[in-house]
Amino acid sequence: MTIALWCVLIAGLMPYAATLTAKVGAPFDNRRPREWLAKQTGFRARANSAQMNGFEAFPLFAAAVIVAQLTGAPQDRVDMLAVLFIVARLAHFGFYLADLSTLRSVAWFIAVASAVAIFVAGA
Repeated sequence: MTIALWCVLIAGLMPYAATLTAKVGAPFDNRRPREWLAKQTGFRARANSAQMNGFEAFPLFAAAVIVAQLTGAPQDRVDMLAVLFIVARLAHFGFYLADLSTLRSVAWFIAVASAVAIFVAGA
């Protein structure tokens, strides 16, 4: 398996780290988790937002890696861009928790740009 494909697995699991961050250590209501999360404030609310954003970012990245694999894109380039995506998403999560919105947006843009670059790498 390529590094990029391992990154797809990592990216697919990353939102769950945000989920745990939002819920652990709080009197979490597992009967109505979405209602409970909607009432959170501070870092828990931001962690929940990061979770949702992670799930939103995943399909483009996963599709891009699959397309790059199918089109025979240069593997070294795809791997490097996939790692950049993961690093940018980790930064995005950290900036979300720290409430650094401008840096969070920059990290988001880097992640999206790397996914697009992966997608077109085989063109």
